[in-house]
Amino acid sequence: MDTVAQNQTLHHVRTTLRLTYGILPIVAGLDKFTNLLTDWEKYLNPTVAEMLPFSPHTFMLIVGVIEIIAGVLVFVKPRIGAYVVMAWLIGIALNLILSGGLYLDIAVRDLVMAIGAFTLAKVTEATTETSHFKANIQGRPAATPLY
Repeated sequence: MDTVAQNQTLHHVRTTLRLTYGILPIVAGLDKFTNLLTDWEKYLNPTVAEMLPFSPHTFMLIVGVIEIIAGVLVFVKPRIGAYVVMAWLIGIALNLILSGGLYLDIAVRDLVMAIGAFTLAKVTEATTETSHFKANIQGRPAATPLY
């Protein structure tokens, strides 16, 4: 595969991952306010729920706002946003694992999604570095990075 085709493929992969990891947290965050998809409070570790200075419902609303911000960050600064979403998903998975193992299937899913977010960060780095490298070789200024 030639370099142009490789770059186009990487950009398509990056766009797909960016849309996925931008939209998904926003939808999940918005659903914290409606509970149309699920009752999110049931996934909260009971030990954590007892330590909260407010109700689990309020906590989930805060989580929703954070998830919406993380999704927007993926669109605005994809590399940084991808790392934030990755860390967030790992945190959710750890919460589920430490909750007694009732939701291990969801924890595994979230860890796999964290790997996808990491992939978005790395593909963003690779495609941004590639465009800077090509621009510098051709003697023109590089585009402003998206991270």
